[in-house]
Amino acid sequence: MPKKSTSRTQKQLVAENEDLRARLDEAEETLRAIRSGKVDGEQIFTLKQAEDALQKEQGRAQQYLDIAGVMFVVLATDRKVILINKKGCEILGYVEQEIVGRSWFDFLPQDEKDRVAGTFDQVMAGEIERMEYFENPILTKSGQERLIAWHNSMLTDEAGRIIGVVSSGEDITERKRAEEALRNREGMLQKIFDILPVGLWLADKDGKLLRGNPAGVKIWGAEPQVSPLEYGVFKARRLPSGEEVAPDDWALVHTIRDRVTIVDELLEIDAFDGKKKTILNFTAPVLDARGDVQGAIVVNQDITERKQAEDRIRRQLEHLTALSVIDRVIAAIFDLRLSLSEILNLTTKELGVDAADILILNSNSSTLEYGAERGFRATAVRKTQVRLSESYAGRAVLERHLIQIPNLRNEPNNLFVTPLVIDEDFVCYYGVPLIIKGQVKGVLEVYHRTSLEPDAEWFGFLNALAGRVAIAIENATLFENLQRSNSELTMAYDATIEGWSQAMDLRDKETEGHTQRVTEMTVKLAGVLGLSEAELVQVRWGALLHDIGKMGVPDGILLKPGPLTDEEWVAMKKHPTFAHEMLAPIRYLRLALDIPYCHHEKWDGTGYPRGLKGTQIPLAARIFAVVDVWDALRSDRPYRLAWSEEKVREHIHISSGTHFDPQVVEVFMQNPNLM
Repeated sequence: MPKKSTSRTQKQLVAENEDLRARLDEAEETLRAIRSGKVDGEQIFTLKQAEDALQKEQGRAQQYLDIAGVMFVVLATDRKVILINKKGCEILGYVEQEIVGRSWFDFLPQDEKDRVAGTFDQVMAGEIERMEYFENPILTKSGQERLIAWHNSMLTDEAGRIIGVVSSGEDITERKRAEEALRNREGMLQKIFDILPVGLWLADKDGKLLRGNPAGVKIWGAEPQVSPLEYGVFKARRLPSGEEVAPDDWALVHTIRDRVTIVDELLEIDAFDGKKKTILNFTAPVLDARGDVQGAIVVNQDITERKQAEDRIRRQLEHLTALSVIDRVIAAIFDLRLSLSEILNLTTKELGVDAADILILNSNSSTLEYGAERGFRATAVRKTQVRLSESYAGRAVLERHLIQIPNLRNEPNNLFVTPLVIDEDFVCYYGVPLIIKGQVKGVLEVYHRTSLEPDAEWFGFLNALAGRVAIAIENATLFENLQRSNSELTMAYDATIEGWSQAMDLRDKETEGHTQRVTEMTVKLAGVLGLSEAELVQVRWGALLHDIGKMGVPDGILLKPGPLTDEEWVAMKKHPTFAHEMLAPIRYLRLALDIPYCHHEKWDGTGYPRGLKGTQIPLAARIFAVVDVWDALRSDRPYRLAWSEEKVREHIHISSGTHFDPQVVEVFMQNPNLM
C-alpha cells in the first residue's frame, strides 16, 4: 500500500479550493435569482459587491495554486481538465491552454490509460471507494515519463453527488530513482556481505554484535543470525604468546572504549562446534559525521589451514635439520654409545615424546640388549636384555614392522607390559625395527606418559630416524671391524719389521741388541720433541730398519774384524742407498725411509750418501743420529771397548753443530732418562 502524504500545504490548498468552489456555487445561485426577478435592487447591489469579492477571492486562490510547489489538477467526471496550476504545466511541458479542456488520459502512458481508466469512471460514478492517494506516471510533451504521487479530494453538489476531483501531485521521479538506486546498492552490499569469504560482524556502540555474515557464522560454529557473544564466555588465546584473552581485553572493547583506529590480532579459538581454529581478527570503529564512535566492524579470517600448512613446513624443516645433524653425528662420531645418545636427544625433542631407547640385536643369543636411552626416570632400562618372544620390541624384530600400542594400560597381553613400563607410568608405545641391507640391527622404542595423536608426518620422521640409527649401528660395526683389522695388520707389519731387524742382528753379531735399544730411545726422544703418534709409528719402523741396507753389503766387508780399507768404506757407505732401493717400493714404509736413508747425513753437510745439510736432513734422521752414536760408543766392539758415559756426552756435545743438530742434542742432554 502507498503511504499517505502528510503535506500540510497540499491539504490547505485543497481546502481553499473547495471553499472557492462553494462560493462560486453560491454566486451562481444568486445570479439565477436576479435573473428570475426574485431579488430587489438593493439586494442586487449587495450581490454585486459579493460577486466582486468572490472574483477577488478566485484570483487570490489561483495565485495560491500557481505558487504552490506541487501540481494541482481539477478534473470533471468526463475526465477533462477544468483547472491546472503553473507547476502542473511546467511538469507536463505544456501551456495551460493546451491542457484545459482535454482529457487527462491524453497525458498518461498507454499502459497507464488501460490500468486506471475503468477505475476512474467507477470512482466518479460512486461505484467504488475513492482513492485519496496513489502513484502513477504521466507523459510529458517531450515524451518522458514522470512519476507523480497524488492526493485526491472529491467535488460534490448539494445532493452529495460527485461532480469532479481535485488532485495535488508531487513529482517523485528522482526520489524514486534514488530509492531504487539505494535499494540496488543495499542489495549489492547485502550480496557482498553474504558472499564474502571472511567473517564480517557489525557491533553497536555498546559492543554488542548485531549481525554476522554466513562466513562469520561458519568460522565461529555459531547458529545463523546469532552472534558468538550470545553463547557466553568462550576461549581465545593470542598468538604467538598463547595468553588467554580476558572478556574486557577484546579488540572490540578497545576499539569502542579507547577509540583505537584499528586493531588486528592473531587468535586461536575454541569454536562453538568444538573445533580449534586460528583466526586473523581485525576490528575498526564506525564513526558518525562528528567523529563519535557509533559501533565497530569486526573481520575474521580463518587461517587455520594456512597455519597448519606453515606448522607442517616448519616441522619438516626442523626434521630435515635434525636428520642433517644426525648424519653429521654418524659421520663424525665413531663411538656407538655416544652417537646413539645424541640421536636420542633429537628423537625425544622432534617427536615430542617423554622417553626413547635403542635396543641392539644380539644375533648369537637372539636377545635385544641396551644401547642407549633418554628420558627415563630410573636407570633400570640400562640393564635391559630381553628375548625376542618376550617383548613388543621383539615383535618388531620378528614381524619387521612398526609396533604401536596407543594405550599400554588397556593392552590385554600383560606379558609384554614389563615392570619398567609400569614404574615409568608410560601410556603410549611405538617400536620400529632398525633395518639396513635387509638385516635387523635392533629396535628404536619411544614412550609417552600421556595419549598421543601422531599424524603421517610424525610416523614418517620416526621411520627416518630408525633408518639413521640403523646406519649408525652399521657404521660403528664396520668401523670397529676396520679398527680390529687395522690393528691386526699393524701388528703384522710390526712383527715383520721386527723379524727383519732380528735377522740383521743375527747376521751382524757385533751389533746384536743395538737395534732394539736405539729404537726405544729414538721413539722416546721423538716424543719429547713433539712428534705425533702417527709419526712415532713411522719413526719406530725406521729405527728398526736403519741398517737394513747392510744386507746389500758383502759379508767380507760387513763382518771384517779389522779396519776397512778406503775401497771397503766406499762399499759400506752404499748401505743407505741400498736401504732406499729396498724399502721405497713398499708403500706403507715410505714414511719410515727417513732414518734408513739419511741417518748418516751430518749437520754440516759432510755426511753421506747425499751430503744434506742442516734442516735439509729429515728430523727423524737427525734424532736417530744422536741416539745411534750414543749407543754405538757405549757398546763394546771387537776393535775397541765401550766408552764411559761422560766421554760419550762430551763427544756428542763437541759434535753439536757439526755432526748433530744442536737443538736435538740439547733436548737429549737435558733428559737423562732417555739414555
